[in-house]
Amino acid sequence: MLAGKRILLIISGGIAAYKCLELIRRLRERGAAVRCILTRAGAEFVTPLSVAALSEDKVYGELFSLTDEAEMGHIQLSRDADLLVVAPASADILAKMAGGRADDLATTALLATDKPVLVAPAMNVRMWQHAATQANLATLAARGVTTVGPNEGPMACGEHGYGRMAEPDEILGAIERYFGAEAPLSGRRALVTSGPTLEAIDPVRYIANRSSGRQGHAIAQALARLGARTTLVSGPTRLPDPAGVEVVAVESADEMLAACRTALPVDVAVCAAAVSDWRVKAASAQKLKKNGGAPPKIELATNPDILASLAAAGNERPRLVIGFAAETEKVVDHATAKRLSKGCDWILANDVSPGSGTFGGAENAIHLIDQTGVEAWPRMTKEQVAERLAHRIAAALDGAPLDGTAGGGPR
Repeated sequence: MLAGKRILLIISGGIAAYKCLELIRRLRERGAAVRCILTRAGAEFVTPLSVAALSEDKVYGELFSLTDEAEMGHIQLSRDADLLVVAPASADILAKMAGGRADDLATTALLATDKPVLVAPAMNVRMWQHAATQANLATLAARGVTTVGPNEGPMACGEHGYGRMAEPDEILGAIERYFGAEAPLSGRRALVTSGPTLEAIDPVRYIANRSSGRQGHAIAQALARLGARTTLVSGPTRLPDPAGVEVVAVESADEMLAACRTALPVDVAVCAAAVSDWRVKAASAQKLKKNGGAPPKIELATNPDILASLAAAGNERPRLVIGFAAETEKVVDHATAKRLSKGCDWILANDVSPGSGTFGGAENAIHLIDQTGVEAWPRMTKEQVAERLAHRIAAALDGAPLDGTAGGGPR
């Protein structure tokens, strides 16, 4: 895919610099030539020796090196590449790029280049949210600089939020898309549900759950990165819409089911939403009053089963139907039974018991259950779970036999 392509990787300062070692390895595996500039701050986190060993090329760092300038001047260094990648892209180097600064080799190469530039920002969440950083990014975007990430999660500084550098797989995917490599899910259609549903009691109260939507949103983003035309049907969350994904906002389970049916046909459906099992049979049109303190009598009705409905959709059944099982006990046993009762192909079971940190957290521990058995995945970030699942889906749709047989319907 990337054979013969020349990448100039600029590694600036930040704890995320260690991820660049894996990125270099992945690029070299795909046949790309990787030449690296390591800033002084970047060299505080990774060594020139490790970068050189993986890139199989000399590492550059000093603007005023007579030897480097004689062998490969900074102008030629930048123009000899097909693509410049800045990872991690610190707030400092983004500010210098936006301002046209050229006070070291990295920024001089960036200012001197006539080639496209991809940046992978990495910084503290407050630095990322600062108006100056966002203005710098807008300036760079207007000049044609593209961005991958950042992701949300815990940071080395102890805070939590957006600012984590994109994972090597994500950066690699962005590089491959730039060079027009056909993505493994190109031409496929995907449907993902995410978030909670809200079931109205009256105009101001509702029944809901603790789902943040992070796992479902991450899956939609991962499928889109692999080339799938992805529709995300989501209940209310505080998350930004994933890039390159069609988002349909809903509230209730009935609305979610209707939106899913509208999105059909698709090749794969991933039901990651935490759909409320029950709704109020007759929601009040007016706010319920206390009436002396006695609680109102609320009659519940069963909500539609979206996963089972998609698995039994007849001629419109997705080739691969995947559900989630959020359990607090006997996780694998309950999820195995759920796969059979819902008629889906795969179930991803996760423990959401108090203390697990799954609901609202940045990590997840998954058991993938299919016809052949149970596969335990190590605990990882929700983005990593999504990436692994997306690649598994791509392999299944690429001709490999599907694991599930339940649910009937066309494959």
